[in-house]
Amino acid sequence: MSESLKIQGPNLVLRFAQLSDAPQLFEIGSDVETTRYLSWGPYTELSQAESFIGGMPRQVEAGEELGFLVTRGDEVLGVTAFTEPRPRDRSVVIGTWLTKPEWGTGVNTELKAMMAALAFRAMGIDRLSVYAAVTNERSRGALGKVGFTEEGTLRRFHRHGDDWYDCVVGSVLRDEYEVGPLAAVPVQITGDVPANWIF
Repeated sequence: MSESLKIQGPNLVLRFAQLSDAPQLFEIGSDVETTRYLSWGPYTELSQAESFIGGMPRQVEAGEELGFLVTRGDEVLGVTAFTEPRPRDRSVVIGTWLTKPEWGTGVNTELKAMMAALAFRAMGIDRLSVYAAVTNERSRGALGKVGFTEEGTLRRFHRHGDDWYDCVVGSVLRDEYEVGPLAAVPVQITGDVPANWIF
């Protein structure tokens, strides 16, 4: 795995996690609101964040998940990742969780632009998909503003504890990205994308 891969935006850097990031990640992941729509949260012990970070390189190498920390300077703001890779169809799903103080600040828009640039410019992706709980109106609205099109509802698609969530699936295609708002954000990619993530 290329430890040097970084994606730089106007204010943010996406990079691979290090064990020293665990305390900040634990603080974010222990918040009930932040993890409301996530299957694993909230964190209750630092070791959970350490285990998550420790497993990230294996997931990259196995072709399961390509995840990055969202950072601003030395501050960790959250995690974003590509999952469900389909090389034949040149498709991945993007997921993100951010610290609550950054909700509605433009951080999510910038990191979506950075991940879209990585997908469409460096990985050969043609379709970038996303899931959002039907009840997560904030997320759905934000995705629409940056060019994702809602395509339909997946019933009882996601389970968190004893709760089931219907989810909408949305996407942005390569040609839509090229003329949309995400492509207008300046993004610099340095280092090498892992070979098994180039489609």
